[in-house]
Amino acid sequence: MLCCILTGGNIDLSVGSIVCLVGAIAGTLIVNLGWNIYVTILLCLVVGTLIGAWHGMWIAYIHIPPFIVTLAGMLLWRGVALIILNGLTISPMPENYLALFSSYIPFISDEKWDADFDGAKNSIYLVTMVIALLCCAAYIIMEVISRGNKKKKGYEVSGTPGFIAKLAILSLVILFVANLLGQDQGLPIILVIVAIIVAIYAYYTKNTVSGRYLYALGGNAKAAQLSGVNTDKVMFFAYTNMGFLSGVAALMCVARFNSAAPTAGQNYEMDAISSCFIGGASAYGGTGKVSGAVVGAIFMGVLNNGMSILGIDSNWQKAVKGLVLLLAVLFDVVSKKRKSGK
Repeated sequence: MLCCILTGGNIDLSVGSIVCLVGAIAGTLIVNLGWNIYVTILLCLVVGTLIGAWHGMWIAYIHIPPFIVTLAGMLLWRGVALIILNGLTISPMPENYLALFSSYIPFISDEKWDADFDGAKNSIYLVTMVIALLCCAAYIIMEVISRGNKKKKGYEVSGTPGFIAKLAILSLVILFVANLLGQDQGLPIILVIVAIIVAIYAYYTKNTVSGRYLYALGGNAKAAQLSGVNTDKVMFFAYTNMGFLSGVAALMCVARFNSAAPTAGQNYEMDAISSCFIGGASAYGGTGKVSGAVVGAIFMGVLNNGMSILGIDSNWQKAVKGLVLLLAVLFDVVSKKRKSGK
């Protein structure tokens, strides 16, 4: 969603419907027809990507506004999903499929748990903390290298005390989370997948030419076009990529809920949009980071779970989330007006 917003404040309203449709296809092929899970996963990712490319074609080359195209997609793909499911939920999914997304690192067999429970718990804690320490070390090294490169090029960087404090705080957060996971069952595979996706897109948007084109298009589309950027191609990529990641999310959700349901993916697009804006993405495009979107997603998750734990009515939950989204966008708009002196 961030890639779409970067292109000029554009959004994709069809995310939840794509999740439902791809999940319906996965459930039908694996459970009802008995297809191989790896072939099905590949096919589902292709379907998600093709749906994104379909949206991207109308948006980038026919120049229909993204809001209209994705609104049509939201209705179309939800309808197709309901047709495939015939209004019924498909469950349960096979164990070998669930293991791909619901298992943990390190994997401990039931036999080992029964034979040596304390030894298994110690192994899980040790492996989890070692992985966390390696992640902290990799993060610190990359940040130091990035800071050094910025200094060489004459860019302004934060002060050394602030930089060290940032590294220390984030490292402590990683170790704290790892400590909690290590005392349970270890690192969830789904967390590892999400971390890999976040790392790939953080690098792509920050360090690649095509990634910076997203910012250029959102910053000033006309200037980007005159500079030789193929803005249609950039827009096409943003929405094709959205379809692909919606397919990935669908496969995770099917495993997470152990079913393909007609109601799957409802309001997912709203949570994704809110996460990006809360995480610092600009409503006008050209500004935002993957790390910020992740922080926004964590905030939305804490907000959802916290209100559910407190027993707050679902209607009030929607009202609160809507107010939070409005305040996040309002803050962005007011900040931009102050900077421009208006």
